[in-house]
Amino acid sequence: MTQDFFTLAESAAAFVQAQTSLRPRIAVVLGSGLGAFADTLTNTTRIPYAQIPSFPRATAIGHSGQFVIGQLNGLPLVAMQGRVHLYEGYSPQEVAFPMHVLGRLGVQSVVLTNAAGGINLAYEQGALVLIKDHINLQGKNPLVGPNDDHFGPRFPDMTQAYSKLYRGIAREEAAKLGLPLQEGVYAGVIGPSFETPAEIRYLRTIGADLVGMSTISEVIAARHMGIEVLAISCVTNMAAGILDQPLSHEEVLETGERVKQQFEALLRAVLPRLAAANQA
Repeated sequence: MTQDFFTLAESAAAFVQAQTSLRPRIAVVLGSGLGAFADTLTNTTRIPYAQIPSFPRATAIGHSGQFVIGQLNGLPLVAMQGRVHLYEGYSPQEVAFPMHVLGRLGVQSVVLTNAAGGINLAYEQGALVLIKDHINLQGKNPLVGPNDDHFGPRFPDMTQAYSKLYRGIAREEAAKLGLPLQEGVYAGVIGPSFETPAEIRYLRTIGADLVGMSTISEVIAARHMGIEVLAISCVTNMAAGILDQPLSHEEVLETGERVKQQFEALLRAVLPRLAAANQA
């Protein structure tokens, strides 16, 4: 991939638009074990990432790697089944590239989901947590290098990286559904090894409630373009040292499967409200 990401994003977006007449303004990125939501959409067009020009290919287990463009009760929506990560060997710019494509497609809002390790002792395995802020410990930023003014300003503000309005909507809808929904700070690390107990103690000390290996580059790129962000973590395992047991990716996928009905119900309630907020 060359450094002219704007031209590449334009080309990828044009390819996607040629496959469907739908023009979604909202996107959902589905993390590890959470991809089944896309299968509930109707009037769908499925586009494997491998077919989209310049698009990075997901290799992680639990990430099927395709665009699903369809409708949720008549609402046009694009769902990404899976994402790419820094630990797969991709650069932060490549990890952020799907956000650039979504921006060129006209997406105004993105809901990012992920599987995360729970650091906050108040969380339980399977809990859904709104991300209210993040700590970037990945040592990388997708905006490093020459700034492309087509996307956004050189120094984008990250004070409201995670929309306060959208978080309020999510809390309201969760309460209607009787779903407990907490808020927390997400620490992004590079992976792919899980953290040590000492690292988890450090993360708790600096204010992290959750830890994961994704999301950060996507949020930075989205906010650079002015796309509003809602992010929801599924606590698929308690972080190292909290429980006296080893960590595994199988546990992540199993927990995602267990909570998918609650997760899908929340998305179904929240997404129309986000669309309405965009039109207000």
